[in-house]
Amino acid sequence: MPASNKAILEELLSKLGFDATVEEHQLEEGPLLEVKSDDAGRLIGRKGQTLVALQYLTNRLIFQKDPQAPKVLLDVANYRTQAREALITKAREAAEKVRRWGDIVELEPLNAFDRFIVHNALKDDPTVETHSVEVEGTNKKAILLRPKH
Repeated sequence: MPASNKAILEELLSKLGFDATVEEHQLEEGPLLEVKSDDAGRLIGRKGQTLVALQYLTNRLIFQKDPQAPKVLLDVANYRTQAREALITKAREAAEKVRRWGDIVELEPLNAFDRFIVHNALKDDPTVETHSVEVEGTNKKAILLRPKH
C-alpha cells in the first residue's frame, strides 16, 4: 500500500525541521492537507509563496509514489481558507459594481487556482459573466467581469 498523503507531508516537514501535525480532509476540489504548526508564518511565506512551493513538492512526492493520485491542496493556519473567502467577497463586490454601473470591472492578475475560485463563485450569477485575459509580461491572467447580454 502506498504511503498516505498525510504521511508524505509529515515526513517532508520533519526533514525540513518543522514540528507540525497534519490533518487530511476531503473537499469537492480534492484532498486537503491542513498543517498545524507554531511556525505557521515560515510555512506560509511572503504572500503564500512558501505554501505554494510546499504544495508543489508534496504533490511531486505523492505523484512519484502513485502517478494516479489526485493533487492535494495544502493549507497552513487556515491561510488558504481565509484568502479564499476574501477572494470570493472581492469577486462578489466587483459583480455588484458591474450590475450597478454596467461597466467592465477588471480584477488584479491571479494564479490559476485563484481564477478558478472567482469563476466558480460567479458562475451561477445570471447578470455577470467572467473571462480570463492574459497580462503581458507575467504568467498570470486577470479576470474581466462584464454584464451578460
